[in-house]
Amino acid sequence: MIVNPIAHIKTDFKEKFGIPRQSGRIAAEGEIHFLPEYKNPDAVRGIEGFSHLILLFDFSEAHREGFSPTVRPPRLGGNTRVGVFASRAPYRPNPIGLSVVKLLSVEEGPVLRVSGVDLLDGTPIIDIKPYLKSDAYPDAVGGFADEHIGHALKVQVPDGILDRLPEPKRAVLLAAIADDPRPSYQDDGRTYSMHFSDFDVRFTVDGDTATLTELIRKENAQ
Repeated sequence: MIVNPIAHIKTDFKEKFGIPRQSGRIAAEGEIHFLPEYKNPDAVRGIEGFSHLILLFDFSEAHREGFSPTVRPPRLGGNTRVGVFASRAPYRPNPIGLSVVKLLSVEEGPVLRVSGVDLLDGTPIIDIKPYLKSDAYPDAVGGFADEHIGHALKVQVPDGILDRLPEPKRAVLLAAIADDPRPSYQDDGRTYSMHFSDFDVRFTVDGDTATLTELIRKENAQ
């Protein structure tokens, strides 16, 4: 069976570091652009009646080195192994991921504007399905993920450092940093760098406080 992408998503997350660990954690927006053969308004007829969508996507940047029955989730310190099917790690026999996002609008194209994304810019979308209330289980137990959710960082922003970043993107960037993108085993006072939108964003972490240090426009930014 061959599975081909139907679309790609545009987001401000240009590299893996800094992407929210799960969808819905922060209000990061994205645009789903269909490939030519699926760019038909009839294909999304009625979709505006749903508040949320399920995205199935290709972990296109995952390194594929053959099947391993176990993985090492960063939130468990990077050394504890769990079964690959007990995780959402990208290193899977079939590198398929799942995200639940909020549908903001259906634009001409059609283009789907969504919020709560946790996807790398350009990620291939394999399928889109409406999210239903019956998909939610309030009493669900999240295994080790519930025990290692992590804590939010306080974010200090020196005066003027965000001036070049468009206003709507500032809150998303700060939320992504507050969500603490570091693996749990890294706490060494280093300077961290993440490519967000058109900028190289650099910050340090001291205890439970992150401090923005630089915003550098990337050379190839528009």
